[in-house]
Amino acid sequence: MDMLNAHCGIERDSRGVVRLTICNAGKLNILGSAAILDVQNGLHSLASDTGIRAVVLAGESERSMIGGADIKEMATLDQASAEAFISRLAGLCEAVRNFPAPVIARMPGWCLGGGLEVAAACDLRIAAHDAKFGMPEVRVGIPSVIHAALLPRLIGWGRTRWLLMTAETIDAPTALAWGLVDSVATEGELDAAVERAIDSLLACGPEALRLQKALLRQWEDLPLKESVEVSIGAFGRSFLTDEPTRLMQHFIDRKR
Repeated sequence: MDMLNAHCGIERDSRGVVRLTICNAGKLNILGSAAILDVQNGLHSLASDTGIRAVVLAGESERSMIGGADIKEMATLDQASAEAFISRLAGLCEAVRNFPAPVIARMPGWCLGGGLEVAAACDLRIAAHDAKFGMPEVRVGIPSVIHAALLPRLIGWGRTRWLLMTAETIDAPTALAWGLVDSVATEGELDAAVERAIDSLLACGPEALRLQKALLRQWEDLPLKESVEVSIGAFGRSFLTDEPTRLMQHFIDRKR
C-alpha cells in the first residue's frame, strides 16, 4: 500500500481499480479533523486521473469502514469551531460524491454518524453480514446534519426520522430491506461481494459511467424538467469519443 499522506493509503490494480484505505484512525476508523482533511486531499489528488475506473473506500480495521466522527474532538468545540469541524466533514462527503469515477463503500462492522454520511455519499454500499448502522448524534446532544440529508433520498422520510430521532441501530438485513445498502455479503465474503460490484462496473463504458455519475448528482438537485434537459446534452457529449460506436458495434456483432 502506498501512503498518500498519514491517513490515506492506496492500492491500484491493473484494471484501474483503486482501494483507498483510511489509516491510522484507531480501531474503529474514527474521523478527526486530521483524518478528514487527509482523506479529502487524497481523493482530490486522484480525481484528475482518468485511468481510474472505480474506487473502493475502506477502513484499515475490519471493525468499521468509518465508525463516526471523533467525539473527543467534538466535545471541545464551541459554535464557531463546531461549524468549522462539520464543514470539513461535509467537504469530505462532497469529495466522495463528486469523484468522477464510481466509489464503493466497503462496510464491515460499525457504520455510525459521520461514517454513515460518508457512506451515503458513495455510489454503491456493500455491507458485511454483521454490519451495524446508526445515527446516534442526538444522544450526545447534537443533531445529525450535512449529508444525513441524503438519507431521505435513499430510505424515505419515515425511516430517516426513525434513525435520526431514536438513535437506534439497525442490522445489515434491515439496512438492505430499507435500501440503505445495496448488497449484504455472506459471512467471510465481503471482498468477494465488492469484487462482483467492481466486475459490473468494469463491464460498462468508463466514459459513460463518468457521465452517468455526474448526471445522477445533478438529478439529486434539479426538478424533472431540468433533469431531462441536462440529460440531452450529456447524451450528445457521450458521442465525442468512440466509446458508443465501439461498444454498440460489439453488442450488434455479439447478437449475430
